[in-house]
Amino acid sequence: MILPIVAYGHPVLRKVAEDITPEYPGLTELIANMWQTMYASNGVGIAAPQINKAIRLFVVDSKQIIESLEEDEKNDYPGDEGVKEVFINAHIVETGGKEWPYNEGCLSIPKVREDVDRPQTVTLSYMDENFQPQEKTFTGVTARVILHEYDHIDGVLFIDHLKPLKRRMLKSKLDDITKGKIRVDYKMSFPK
Repeated sequence: MILPIVAYGHPVLRKVAEDITPEYPGLTELIANMWQTMYASNGVGIAAPQINKAIRLFVVDSKQIIESLEEDEKNDYPGDEGVKEVFINAHIVETGGKEWPYNEGCLSIPKVREDVDRPQTVTLSYMDENFQPQEKTFTGVTARVILHEYDHIDGVLFIDHLKPLKRRMLKSKLDDITKGKIRVDYKMSFPK
């Protein structure tokens, strides 16, 4: 089932999400719905807070980014083959490498894209969809997508990484999103 994406301004987007147990009600269905919602809205990742659940769960499919690159662009992301993975109760072990800019957007903040600096690599400890413990290091655009989604489960949005002047310049756009004055081709839920 395709779920509505929570829009900027909703309080759930600013909550630090809670860890969950394998007994979390309807977890398998929730994960399936998150994949379906993400693909229906042309996303490459989605975190539970974006569908109004303050839990430490996100899904990422960066393979679609890597597969759509031109051959010469693939050299920009050496060692990054992309992933399609579920991340439960993720916690950052470490980040590394040089920070680099990339133009990011967010399903909860439609039609706003800005350059954000993030580290080249991230090592996460997390549970997979079968609640098997994992610890992996990700690099390149995959690390970036993971860090973006990880921010969501910590109550952080990509615009929080922008300089204050840039954020002030976006204020009217952000206010319009909060008020529902935005047209998108996916279902959204706006703050009351």
